[in-house]
Amino acid sequence: MRAIGIVGWSGSGKTTLITQLLPLLREHRLRVSTIKHAHAGFDMDQPGKDSFRHREAGAQEVMVISGTRWALLRDTAEETKLDDLLLRMAEADVVLVEGMKTANVAKIEVHRPSLGKPPIWPSQPNILAVACDEPLINCDRVVLPLNRPDRIVSWMLRLTGLELTRLRKT
Repeated sequence: MRAIGIVGWSGSGKTTLITQLLPLLREHRLRVSTIKHAHAGFDMDQPGKDSFRHREAGAQEVMVISGTRWALLRDTAEETKLDDLLLRMAEADVVLVEGMKTANVAKIEVHRPSLGKPPIWPSQPNILAVACDEPLINCDRVVLPLNRPDRIVSWMLRLTGLELTRLRKT
């Protein structure tokens, strides 16, 4: 599966960008999935709920299902690699991966100089483009306008070859 990472410092707007990209990619009739990396542990179930009680009692995996949705919770000793996660997902045209800065996947960095954080791209060769809300000086990557998600989608379609796939579908 094609995967594109969206990386950046906390508060840079990664989630906002992804929520803007998703409907635009869907307009191109693409099947799009996402993976969201959380730095700290997280719980999708709540204390007192049956699924929480199952896990707390020692279940290795807990699957929660309803008529139209399911989720699998698994505790692991170490962080799972992106390739292994992608193998567990249903087929999609593209998977947007929020976070996972060190994963071996093409990435777009969301960079806002006003946050005062250093850019990540100088130390990450897999960052192929930077989506920014200001002009960047001395950036050796493709610079995309953060406030123009349509242009970011066009770049992503060209990068992944999905532009050609989309043309065949129309």
